[in-house]
Amino acid sequence: MSSHKNVFVIGTGTIGEPLIAMLVRNREALGIERVFFHKNTPLQSDRSKVWALQRAGAELHVNDERMASFRQLGMEPVGTFEQAIEQSAVVIDCTPIGNKMKERVYSKYTSADRLFIAQGSEFGFGHMYARGINDDTLASALDGTSEKFIQVVSCNTHNLSILVRLLGFDDGQCVLEDGRFLCMRRATDTSQDDKFIPAPSVGNHGDAQFGTHHARDAFHLYQTKDVDLNLFSSAVKLNTQYMHSLYFQLRRSTPITLDEVKARFNADDLVAMSHKNSTASVFSFGRDHGLYGRILNQTVIVQSTLTVRDDHEVIGFCFTPQDGNSLLSSIAATCYHLDPDTYKERIQVFKPYFFDEV
Repeated sequence: MSSHKNVFVIGTGTIGEPLIAMLVRNREALGIERVFFHKNTPLQSDRSKVWALQRAGAELHVNDERMASFRQLGMEPVGTFEQAIEQSAVVIDCTPIGNKMKERVYSKYTSADRLFIAQGSEFGFGHMYARGINDDTLASALDGTSEKFIQVVSCNTHNLSILVRLLGFDDGQCVLEDGRFLCMRRATDTSQDDKFIPAPSVGNHGDAQFGTHHARDAFHLYQTKDVDLNLFSSAVKLNTQYMHSLYFQLRRSTPITLDEVKARFNADDLVAMSHKNSTASVFSFGRDHGLYGRILNQTVIVQSTLTVRDDHEVIGFCFTPQDGNSLLSSIAATCYHLDPDTYKERIQVFKPYFFDEV
């Protein structure tokens, strides 16, 4: 258990901004004292975002040499980047340079009282984690260690991994012979102004064994539980800003019925079922009823697409709820570090944003 209760979020982008808001507005329930956040570049267009986070109670920290520039634009930092790290029990890097920052900065802060967390793209940053998949490995990975680093896997890897957990195991025994996945990714988030694409763009199979990083990361995630999986994924970017879609094809060594598949999905809190077959309508539901527009379930299963082939192969489509699943994992890891005995109870504050049906 950490003696400090402050959390420092680095980055105010697609993941960072909602994460800061979720932490600061639920400080008491989560057992957090103060929430610090870092913004790298002073931009007039981002003032409203910074002001909103500050009004909620989050405290801005910036690089020392940019203090004056932020103040000239009407944003008032309360400290520096280094001061925020030194005063925090948990540091959550929401930038695409987590591994570089670990090498340059974070590795200097070796203390059992401080946990560093990076996001999905930062393979190799630390112990891989997804809420509801390998929580039982957190104790051996973090308790009593002098250097604590966690990589929260990507939102699509969360989705892929929960499908494997529910369909690839019978009574705790792995029965998955082969898992194939096609990740149909949104081109950009609705918050992003550039890098949108005019047409679908297919991705390369950069890994001969796993295809894309989604299957590779899921494999290594389950390796923390000493489970070997046969997984392969492909990816294509679609010219949409709504949600990722995932096609899955899981072949089992034991038979299963369609009714049993649906029963397993319906019984799990991390899964939302849906009779909607469009990302537009599911995204709209999240915008209207989610937390900061986000559904926190690991996956949204499109019920009408589910089928079982030859009694052994489960096939279907599902949607990845933006980055809601990885946001929850970052918060769960944070609460575990602050107090491993109460973290499961504390994150129940977000239970209203887990849906049985979307």
